[in-house]
Amino acid sequence: MFGKAKAEQTAAAADAKSYHCMDLDQIQRELNVNVDTGLAPSEAENRLSIYGQNEMRGGGRPSAFKILLRQLANLMTVILIAAVTIAFAIQDWVEAGVVIGVIILNTAVGFAQEFKAEKTMDSLRKMTSPTSRVLRSGHQVVVPTAELVPGDVVYLESGDVVGADCRLFEVFNLETDEALLTGEALPIAKVSEPFDDPELPLGDRVNLSFASTTVTKGRGKAVVYATGMASEVGKIAKKLMETNKAKKTPLQKALDKMSWVLLGVAVVSVLIVFGVNKFKISNEVLLYAIGLAIATIPEGLIAVVTLTMSLGVHTLAKKRALVRKLVALESLGSITNICSDKTGTLTQSKMVLVRAWLPEEGFFRISGLGFEPIGEVTKKQQSAHPIDTQVNFASDDKSQPASDNGSEETVVISESNMSAPFRRIVHGAALCNMSEIRKDDETGDWFGIGDPTEIALQVFATKLAMGKPTLSNADNQWKLICEYPFDSSIKRMSVAARNEKTGEKVVFLKGATERVVPCCTGRQDGERVANISPDSLQAYLDPQIQDMARDGLRVLSIAYRHLTPAEEAIDMSKADREDVEVGMTFLGLVGIYDPPRPESLPSVMECYRAGIQVTMLTGDHPQTAAAIARQVGILQDEDEEKSGEHQALSLGPLVMTAREFDRLTDDEIDALPELPHVIARCSPDTKVKMIEAMHRRSGIVAMTGDGVNDSPSLKFADVGIAMGQTGSDVAKQASEIILTDDNFATIVRAIREGRRVFSNIQRFCCVLVSGNVAELVCLVIGLAFRDGLGETVFPLSPVAILVNNLLTGTPPAMALGVEKAWPTIMDEPPRSPSSGLFTWEVQGDIVFYGFGIGLLSIANFWLVMNGFGDGHMGEECNKAYSESCDLVFRARGTVFATLTLAILLHAYNCRRLRGPMWNWHMIRRVHENRFLFSGVVCGTILCILCIYVPGLNTSVLKLKGISWEWGIVLVTLLIFLILSELYKFAKRKLYKPLSVATEEQGRLHRIWTENTLASSAGGLAK
Repeated sequence: MFGKAKAEQTAAAADAKSYHCMDLDQIQRELNVNVDTGLAPSEAENRLSIYGQNEMRGGGRPSAFKILLRQLANLMTVILIAAVTIAFAIQDWVEAGVVIGVIILNTAVGFAQEFKAEKTMDSLRKMTSPTSRVLRSGHQVVVPTAELVPGDVVYLESGDVVGADCRLFEVFNLETDEALLTGEALPIAKVSEPFDDPELPLGDRVNLSFASTTVTKGRGKAVVYATGMASEVGKIAKKLMETNKAKKTPLQKALDKMSWVLLGVAVVSVLIVFGVNKFKISNEVLLYAIGLAIATIPEGLIAVVTLTMSLGVHTLAKKRALVRKLVALESLGSITNICSDKTGTLTQSKMVLVRAWLPEEGFFRISGLGFEPIGEVTKKQQSAHPIDTQVNFASDDKSQPASDNGSEETVVISESNMSAPFRRIVHGAALCNMSEIRKDDETGDWFGIGDPTEIALQVFATKLAMGKPTLSNADNQWKLICEYPFDSSIKRMSVAARNEKTGEKVVFLKGATERVVPCCTGRQDGERVANISPDSLQAYLDPQIQDMARDGLRVLSIAYRHLTPAEEAIDMSKADREDVEVGMTFLGLVGIYDPPRPESLPSVMECYRAGIQVTMLTGDHPQTAAAIARQVGILQDEDEEKSGEHQALSLGPLVMTAREFDRLTDDEIDALPELPHVIARCSPDTKVKMIEAMHRRSGIVAMTGDGVNDSPSLKFADVGIAMGQTGSDVAKQASEIILTDDNFATIVRAIREGRRVFSNIQRFCCVLVSGNVAELVCLVIGLAFRDGLGETVFPLSPVAILVNNLLTGTPPAMALGVEKAWPTIMDEPPRSPSSGLFTWEVQGDIVFYGFGIGLLSIANFWLVMNGFGDGHMGEECNKAYSESCDLVFRARGTVFATLTLAILLHAYNCRRLRGPMWNWHMIRRVHENRFLFSGVVCGTILCILCIYVPGLNTSVLKLKGISWEWGIVLVTLLIFLILSELYKFAKRKLYKPLSVATEEQGRLHRIWTENTLASSAGGLAK
């Protein structure tokens, strides 16, 4: 207990202290350690006893027993268990056996679907490195990562998994991959210098290294300041344990409410039976009470709901969305907000070079996305106006339309018309580059090896048939003389290369513009070199850099120079880097970014069509996030005006940084006209805070994520959606849905499927519950029929009711679960959770159809008994067949046929809850849902077998085969269909449309409409 409390105090202390703002002396004093010698083994052991093991606590997996108990604790199952108990008490073995079978079926289906072990804490434990290299008493030793303590001095090298949160004090070209924690797409270059801002976002604290991140390059030393649950990963684990996901979904609440209502109806019905019999409770009276209770409960509903959702899960799996929890499928139809990550979800997670700029020549555009080296370089010439730098990078068009002045033309750059400076910049991109691109012989897919930025440069050069392998072949004969690798401290790299064919020897330099410009003394202006100072060159480049940065591009500069005669005479590999990277000639700028997926914009527009707001929550920089948001449609032109586009520090209310959003109180957030559409530099707390704000606005939120940092928000959201390809195990375990293709478009397909599934659940609930109401009406009115002994005569036996419910009514209802979505399903706004499963209209349908079928059925019982028969009720006809019960058994056969066939036809009614079903147009489509058609046919056959199979009819179901009574049945069914169509006609005339959008949903739908019209106009123009 002491260790746990101390660990929690350490976590609070680590939060309160800004280690990224401390210098080395402060850190040594704070953690009581000398970085030259490290901790003594005895001190490390003492601290381990105080702070505890460096590992995650909590977790565990739900037991099979608890899952089974949850299934049996269902209210409808409890009622059925009570019915079994009574049936055993009166020794009605057939009745008891059938009900037990129903209970086992329902429980088995639910148990099989829910038996999925949660392994969140196990995943977190596996993420840490098993061992770490530390300094103890001046000696470097290897210890289990679980034994790291605050104050340990650790060594980090390329490939290491960082074992705890550390403050770096010595780095050499050190970079770490923090995508799983901060969402940053590229490796982070680390520094050792302290910062001044204690509120610096987590992703910008580049002098810290966090547990579970991976070292991708270089080496370094650091001091551990937080371990276990006090680390950033530990804080996330704690949030996962604290997050309450036990709340029920609207569907579960609706089913629970229905169960209580039906329980009340069942109790009242039983009391009516007892009351009519003056509370003289015999076995026959108990049996009739059981029959009424069973008639009240839709036994197959649980199984049908579960199996329908399972079929939806199977459908989504084929569409690349794996549903881990069935309830998520229901929530999808109510989603009003999608909070999406940027990298890999809306974008391709593949850096691509899309723009280049050369002095005197201007901007070039490069088409083609991904690693495949296919695309064209184009340039607008003879322009009387400034070059338009607002290019749509998502487009693969091979040319751009000329401007309205008619003086521009788009030229495709090729080997024949390529200028010398442009050729030189392509050579620099290819040769000053350590990456490779290759084509998979089996799949035909292209992939890159090396740094993502260098891969983008290599793909660019390869598109122009000047990739590194081509330049190094026998025809071109370029050979590298020496290389000065990329150094994160100076943010540039250079190579010296020689052309064996021409004898030319060149140094190529690339890197961040602010680090390349000081190395330059000239600027390539067309065919000549103009002398220029670094300051003048930087001022000359700033407008172009700002244009490219505004569109979210990462800007690099490329320069070159020829080797001097003196340098040609020496071994360049032994020359000092500072002497080589001087006197360079600036060639140009290149812009690289992670492009949106081609399907992201149409998918976002489809969300707007459905009244769903899309919000980007990303760890990336604000300008990059805003640029991508514009390209995928999250930000519109009107939004850019509101946001104060192109501001350097704040992009306004619709584009915020996490720091800006976190500073707002809940009241200030609620007072905003709109929540931000883009939040950059996101932390886990920021994402949760945004979801809370959406919940306060009655939103149903889907959250996408892939990293450990996304796990709390995935748990807190109504539907957590993890990435299957790039997602961490922790994120997957915290989610309800996993996207196997990491594609935002798959989310939209999942929402469409969720809407379809819920509307189908409404349909078959209407079928099943209407059937129960019909049976209830029939049996309650049936209390009026008594035999000569004064005993109540069943219109249907309890077993016949079960057969009617489960075997004939359930399959057609289940077939409605696979009913295809109507084309207009995405034109409707998100379903309001408050409306629930049983809307007023659905309740009205249940009452109308239930009473209609029930009254018609009991009317047929009266017609057979009294209208066409002599009214003799026989004796003890509830127990067994006898000659005196012949008419009663035939009347029961008529009721059974009427109820069964009417419910089967009612399943077709519910395909369209308002639209006509029995006109010629829809009758011709009777085979459209082949499962429904098969279910109705099989139900009809089963009905006939139940009526005519000897023994089964008289001994089990307590009914008998019928003959002329079929005429009554057919006339009754025709009356029912006529009444159904008249009822639907009245609904269409009197009811208002179901889809009534809010003002915000109407605005989103207008955006979709305008975008669709613009796309259509663009297509016609082409």
